[in-house]
Amino acid sequence: MRAFRTIAIPLLAALSLLAGTYSAAAAPRAITKYVALGDSYAVGVGTYGYDNPDDPCRRGPYAYPRLWAAAHPSVAFTEASCSGAETADVLGAQLPLVTPDTSLVTVQVGGNDAGFVDVLVGCTFGSDSDCVTRTQAASEIVRTTVAPALQKTYAAIRANAPSAKVVVIGYPRIYKPGGTCFGQLSAPKQAAINASADVLATVTAAQASAAGFTFLDARTTFNGHEICTSDWYLTALEIFKLNESFHPNKKGHQLGYFGPLNAITG
Repeated sequence: MRAFRTIAIPLLAALSLLAGTYSAAAAPRAITKYVALGDSYAVGVGTYGYDNPDDPCRRGPYAYPRLWAAAHPSVAFTEASCSGAETADVLGAQLPLVTPDTSLVTVQVGGNDAGFVDVLVGCTFGSDSDCVTRTQAASEIVRTTVAPALQKTYAAIRANAPSAKVVVIGYPRIYKPGGTCFGQLSAPKQAAINASADVLATVTAAQASAAGFTFLDARTTFNGHEICTSDWYLTALEIFKLNESFHPNKKGHQLGYFGPLNAITG
């Protein structure tokens, strides 16, 4: 800590100045404009409720950004998230909606860059060893390709909104280790998928921290509510609705995402 200088400045005036400076620095910026960026986890996939069933973005009223916006009606809200989005889509179509007057941004992206949809489909229909191979390959993509893509994405968000609070939303583990339930993937497949989810979370958290952003770790907020627990926050494997499988359900958005996000932002 720097020593105080007493060069012709009365002590009381100095203390008053310091107190005023501290108060100004500590005061959080009021949230007046919120922009949500991201992929299928940030929209309605898994909730079975959509604004328009034919909308390829699959947006719906139960997604956590919508829940946050509904709880803060005075805040201007822009939903840029779209199912299937990768970091390139965030940088392309979504990012221009983040402007200098934006005061809150949430961003959830990276899973599609690593090909996790194909991994989950492959694990569903392939052997245990094939699933392990696929998840390990996806994890390597996360380390080598997704990490710099996230770094670039986060830097672009900060450049567009220099004073915004940015919350990076993570992905949960899919299965509860040791959990049992009918019709789901084998234990080796579940473990492989969870291990890959851990790699993605670790890399995302590191990039968020490097950018000075807040990371919401969904592995924590979904803990005890994975598939094959007594109270799932995720949709299970549905052979005839694969696009709905392995996504947050209504509880997941409400309790796993919105609640913690609201606690972070106020």
